[in-house]
Amino acid sequence: MDTVGIIRQKAKRKLMTIALPEYNEARTIEAAKIIEQEGIAKVLLLTPDKIDPQDQERYTQEFYQMRQIKGIDMETARNTMQDPLYHAAMMTREGKVDGFVAGASHTTPDVVRAAIHCLGVSERISIASSAFIMVVPDSSYGEKGTFIFADCGVVPDANSRQLAYISLGAAELAQEVLGFIPRVALLSYSTKSSAKGRSIEKIIEALAALKEIAPGLLVDGELQVDAAIVPEVATIKYPDSILGGKANVLVFPNLDAGNISYKLVQRLANARAIGPILIGLNKPCSDLSRGCSVEDIVDCVAVTAIRAQHLN
Repeated sequence: MDTVGIIRQKAKRKLMTIALPEYNEARTIEAAKIIEQEGIAKVLLLTPDKIDPQDQERYTQEFYQMRQIKGIDMETARNTMQDPLYHAAMMTREGKVDGFVAGASHTTPDVVRAAIHCLGVSERISIASSAFIMVVPDSSYGEKGTFIFADCGVVPDANSRQLAYISLGAAELAQEVLGFIPRVALLSYSTKSSAKGRSIEKIIEALAALKEIAPGLLVDGELQVDAAIVPEVATIKYPDSILGGKANVLVFPNLDAGNISYKLVQRLANARAIGPILIGLNKPCSDLSRGCSVEDIVDCVAVTAIRAQHLN
């Protein structure tokens, strides 16, 4: 069974309830039908009639209490909570649903703000970021063509400590959803000081921090991508690497590199790009590209459901 099939099968093992707030988006409506028909999850398509006015008022009050320290007033809180995206996020926070997926008609900043403001950032991971599950057809690299790419959607230019925690979140996603042992490569234009620069120093510092945070994790850097994923190249460029050219979690030095890379692989290699999956939050949720397909929505719901299973 391929990676996408495995993900959908895992989601079916224990049905979780996932909210889809973009109720009037045609792709979301079609995806909801497929999810229900295939038994991947229970779907709450958050149409206006599904929103309880008492819950709406209670969420407004809670949101105001959470955000007033940031200068939000009650009117702004009330207006914000009119967006089903925020209602879905608050339902997830409360546990009325197990997660939410949105982004077909909202921008990534919209979805990320709702997720951070309502769900909160995990104290253990300490930063919200994102990752894609990339499935490259007819590829022997990574985990039989499957990779985690991070961060591709949230943090513009992570510092070394943030990069370490982004790496940890991406590694845990690989283990939790895909079930494989993460082998993490911190990517660069340099392999083990073959070049110099501040960005390389940042990666060296991130590697040291990550080894301190997660001493058992298989991780190395800084690595050029060919030294990270091609064993023959790794043997030439860095034969002592613990990864041996078999990395399956690729961590990019900044958002430019991550976003460009995932889109290039998706389009040029005809890869499946599942995500961006938001990581580092207290509850599971996923963003979508506004150019997403119906199948992309189905797969993001499946991933969100699997992550929710681990919390229940």
